[in-house]
Amino acid sequence: MQPVFNSNPVLAWIFGITIAVWVVSEMSRMFLRRPDREARRADRLSALLLNFCIWGGVLFADIAAFRFRQFAIGGNPVVLFALGIALMWVGMAFRWYSIRVLGRFFTAVVAIQPEHQIVETGPYRLLRHPSYSGALVTFLGFGLALGNWLSLLVIAIFTAIGYGYRISVEEKALLAGLGDAYRSYMKRTKRIIPFVI
Repeated sequence: MQPVFNSNPVLAWIFGITIAVWVVSEMSRMFLRRPDREARRADRLSALLLNFCIWGGVLFADIAAFRFRQFAIGGNPVVLFALGIALMWVGMAFRWYSIRVLGRFFTAVVAIQPEHQIVETGPYRLLRHPSYSGALVTFLGFGLALGNWLSLLVIAIFTAIGYGYRISVEEKALLAGLGDAYRSYMKRTKRIIPFVI
């Protein structure tokens, strides 16, 4: 069975608008959130790998949904689609909120800004990378909206590789730049899921 939005024009519009908002917001962050000139860059190609994993995962998950119909998720496809779209919007909203709280310290590449500080307000009280948490919820929603187990697996593998590497690079840079203060912050917070990991 193909994704439910393929045969329903209303659901196709909902899916298309959601994807458009997602893509535009991510692209704008990539181009508008640059580090200060005085910042110490420590990206180690993590931005490049992350973007490849994100958009490669999206592409291959989409192909899997249309080519490998035998892996369609059972149940009511409209309910599954609605759940997926809702998760995408929740994930995007949480990501936007996290980026707003982080303010000027959020950049598209890993860099230590002048006068860099640890932000511990909002979601950063519990999580070190809440914007990535929001992104991962968005990807989960995308996979569910496609209604295909193989699509979910593809997007999970690609994002695990991209975000796993990005987080390790980012945390090494923050430890090098902020030292014991960041090490202490790491001890009292989780990376992406509160109280879990």
